[in-house]
This record gives sequence, C-alpha cells and structure tokens, in this order.
Amino acid sequence: MSTGFNAQSFLRTVSSSAGVYRMYDVKGDVIYVGKAKDLKKRLSSYFRKNLGNVKTQALVSHIHHIDVTLTHSETDALLLENDYIKQYMPKYNVLLRDDKSYPYIFLSQHEHPRLAYHRGPLREKGYYFGPYPNGGAVRESLHLMQKLFPIRQCDDLYYKSRTRPCLQYQLSRCSAPCVGKVSNAEYDEQVKLASLFLKGKDKQVISELVAKMEEAAEQQAYEQAARFRDQIMALRRVAEQQEVSGNTGDMDVIGVHYASGIACFHLLFIREGKIFGSRSYYPTVPAQTDIEEVLRSFLLQFYLNADIQRTIPKEVVISHHFEELHELEAAVSEALNKKFSIKTNVRADRASFLRLALTNATNAVMTRLSHKNTVEQRFVLLEEILELNAPIQRMECFDISHTMGESTVASCVVFNREGPHKAEYRRYNIEGITPGDDYAAMKQAISRRFDKIDASGKIPDILFIDGGLGQLRIAQQIVDEKFVNLDKAPQLIGVAKGESRKPGLETLIFGDTESSFSLEDDSPALHLIQHIRDESHRFAITGHRNRRQKTRNTSTLESIPGIGPKRRKALLQHLGGLQEVKGASVAELAKVPGISIEMAQTIHDALRG
Repeated sequence: MSTGFNAQSFLRTVSSSAGVYRMYDVKGDVIYVGKAKDLKKRLSSYFRKNLGNVKTQALVSHIHHIDVTLTHSETDALLLENDYIKQYMPKYNVLLRDDKSYPYIFLSQHEHPRLAYHRGPLREKGYYFGPYPNGGAVRESLHLMQKLFPIRQCDDLYYKSRTRPCLQYQLSRCSAPCVGKVSNAEYDEQVKLASLFLKGKDKQVISELVAKMEEAAEQQAYEQAARFRDQIMALRRVAEQQEVSGNTGDMDVIGVHYASGIACFHLLFIREGKIFGSRSYYPTVPAQTDIEEVLRSFLLQFYLNADIQRTIPKEVVISHHFEELHELEAAVSEALNKKFSIKTNVRADRASFLRLALTNATNAVMTRLSHKNTVEQRFVLLEEILELNAPIQRMECFDISHTMGESTVASCVVFNREGPHKAEYRRYNIEGITPGDDYAAMKQAISRRFDKIDASGKIPDILFIDGGLGQLRIAQQIVDEKFVNLDKAPQLIGVAKGESRKPGLETLIFGDTESSFSLEDDSPALHLIQHIRDESHRFAITGHRNRRQKTRNTSTLESIPGIGPKRRKALLQHLGGLQEVKGASVAELAKVPGISIEMAQTIHDALRG
C-alpha cells in the first residue's frame, strides 16, 4: 500500500450510498475508476489484510488519493463510471477502443442515383443504409447489389464525362444511364427496388418483380420477362443465404473467450432477420483481471458509446452470465430510453448462432496466443545471435520511398515483444533535399526522430536501417551526435538486400563496427528482421503513394488567387474538366456562373502562362 495514503482515515469519511470512485497515483493520474452500490463496503474491500488478487495488490500499492462521487442509484453510477472511463482511460480498467466510425451504403439524390461506400459524417443529401460492422461487409454488399440491380456505382465526375458505356454495362452490372441506354422511369424503378432490398424488404421486391415479369410475358416482351426472371432467381438465392429466422428480428450475438490475458468478443450483427456482418473486438485487459470485470466493462463501454453511430438492438445474446448483468441491462435501457435485454440461456436459432460466435472468439484468441509465442521465440533467438545482455523491448526500422525523387516519404515502424506496435508508427514527409538523394532523406528522418531525445524518451534497443552501408553510416553519425550526452543509445543494424533482392540473402551490418554477417534463410531471427523491414517498406510506400496522389490530384486552379472550392467546382462542371478549362477562351470562361470578365482573364492568363 502507498505510504502517502491513509486508508483508515479515508474510509471513516466515506458514505454507504451508491456512487463512483476514482483512484489517483502520486502524479495525479487516474489509475482506476469503479462504481459501487455501497461505496464504503466496496472501498473497504481494497484495504483488507489478505488481498488474493494480484491486480488489486498492484493497484492498491499505487494509490495516492481517492475521489468519490455520490449518485442517486446504481444505474446512475454505471453511467457515470462509463463517462469517467472514456475521459481518463485508466490503466487498471478494461479499455475498449472502438473509435472508428462505422461505414454505410449511400444512395445519392442525383438524377440517376448512385450506390457508394461511405464512412464519416452524413452530410451529403441522400439515403444512408447501415451502419455496417466493417468496411468488408459494405464492399461485399455493393458487389452483390451490382449483380442484382443495374445501378451505377461510379462517381458523378466519371458519370458526366462518359460518351459511351463502360465495362460495367458490358458485364450487365450497370444500365448505362450516363449515355441514355435506359429510360429514367426504368432506372428509377430499379433504384426503388434496390432501396427496398437494402431495407430488408426482400419479399416485397420479389413480388413486384414477379408482377413485372408476368406483365412483360403477357405483352410478349419475352427478353424483358427473362431479365426479370433472372433477377428474381438471384434475389431468392441471396434471401435464402441471408435468412436467419422469420421471427429473429434485430439482435447482437456475442461469443466471449478469455485466456492468458487476451479477451476476444466476437459479435454477429443480426438486423431485420438477416446476418448483417460480424466483427471481433479485443479490449485492453490489465493483468490478472477476472472475467466478470472484463464482461461488464466491455458491454458497458460498447453499448454506451454515444460517439459511435451504431444501431443498438433491443436484444443481446451473450455466451457468459455475470453478477451485474441485470443492473447493466437497466442502465443501458435508461440511457438509450428504449427496451434493452441481455440473454444468456437461449435455444434453437439463437443457441446455434451463439455457438458460432463462441467458436470464432475461441479461434481468434488461440491464433493471437500462437502468434505471440512465435514472436517471443524470435526475439529470444535474435538476442542470442546479437549476444545482448538485456532483453529487447523496442525495435525500430527506417525506410525511404519515392518515385524518381518525387514525394519522398520516410517511415519509422516500431516492434515490441508482441510484434508490430502500430500506435507508435510515424511517417516523415521529406522536404528541402535534392530529389532522389536517399542519404539526405535518411539524415533528415533520423534527425527528426531523435531531435529532442532525452533519457526519459522512447529509445529503441535496436534501430534497423533498410539500406546499405551508405545509409547506415549517415544514420550512425546522427545517432552518435544526438546521444552523445546519454548513457543509452540504440544499436544500429543495416539490412542490405542480397543478390537479386531475394529474401533470405540479406546482409546485416553493425552500425558501430561496420562488420557484416548473414543468417540462415530459415532462421526465426532473420524472419523477425524481415518482418520489421517489410513492414517499414509497406508503411513507407503507402505514405509515398498517398502523398504522390495528393500532389497529382491538386488542381492548377488552386494556385490562382480568387479561385476557391466553389468556383473551381463550377468551372470543372460547366466546362467538363481541367483540359477544357485550359483550352477555353476568356469569353467561354466568363459564361461560367460566378466568373466575371476580370476573373476569366486572370484564369486565362494563369493557365496559359
């Protein structure tokens, strides 16, 4: 127990009411947030002589002081606890990171509406279907929609520039409204059917198509009737594959597996009686946390996260029961102002889906544990080969990517004992060097990484440089300068590609002695080095491509004074594209809404040089 905290004195002042408590360490950081029906009884349990839980012992040893907030009920305490956990992110609480926005299928309000993938604020006018559990589910649905309904999925600029049908028309996946291959009435009818299908009204869609098929057959329009027949058959196949149960409705099915400190919650999202998709969540779990707290914390944070645009069903089926289930049920119901129930004992279809979710959760945890053990073994072998006195806790790798000197980007990726630590990855946009000068790019990247490094900073044990002796010497020179007054400096190792750049033939070079060595191509230690090198290369080239694309997509109109987004859009839409704007006369430019004669002359002069 912390010597700065007098537990007995504190407990004498604590009320027996319901409420929330926050535990602080000596730095003033919140290290744990909890709630209790009886605060005095709950807090007293932390200061018993014999604490069985290792996590609780570690928590109590760091307590400097405790703040208490009283609430009217245990339900209010649950809601306040969730708010505090989101605000403080305490290290001894189970934390769920669910900060990504959920994707939608978007149907625009264009003359010929398009279907599209959408993630982010719902600003554009149109209809949004979802949210879906992940991007893969949206892309799969859009791919399916192309086969069922010939509605365009291209963006409006591409649509406007077409003079003949594209490949999607040849594949019967679009009716080519851009060039008038379909009447507006027929296209609108397909849009209406697609909208009904996305709302889950399959039977209504099929009924309408059957009526249209029969009408076409009566009028002896047999080709049209055959198209409706094929569409009906495709819809029926899809409906059979997606159907769960006629009376299932909306629910989330959650399978939970917790082993060796790793917890996985695998969710099946069922909406309108159909499987909408699935997703696995891995909350951050402090060591020695019991399953009851993991379950309660996940459900509390997942269903009370108001920042995420997610539809909450009335029913949740979960594989484990826990003590505070009914209190949590009441808290979520009150917060959402709707009926909300959590079930654990289920039969028939629900039991079948619960088994499926549980199997997926178990497999996910086993896979993670296997990967974790493999990475640990590779670290141990690398330590033996390098003859290190202390375990490797942090490794970094730098790489440079550019195209003929254009849009140079450097990457820094980080590995810890569990593998890639993506939250620590960094990219550096390289400026002010001779295009294509990899040595100068490496010098700038390493300098920026260790510019203000001190003893309390994040210093890697090993720093890999993806390159030969030249890049390694530059990096070693910068590291020697930056770490001259520090006791610890990273060990630099260059990873030079072998003959024909074939994996397994790499030459490894020590930065301080410049001595080189190689490892067997089946060595697990070499596989770890290849992993961090390849990850650094992937991260660098992705950043470079994004930067290059952004540069190339930047319109020359943006550099003209007085031309903002609205005028730029008007010019491109009115004249049909940038090349047409460049070729337009002053008189033609002046016909664009919002462009005066003077502005037209300015644009003409700027584009003609």
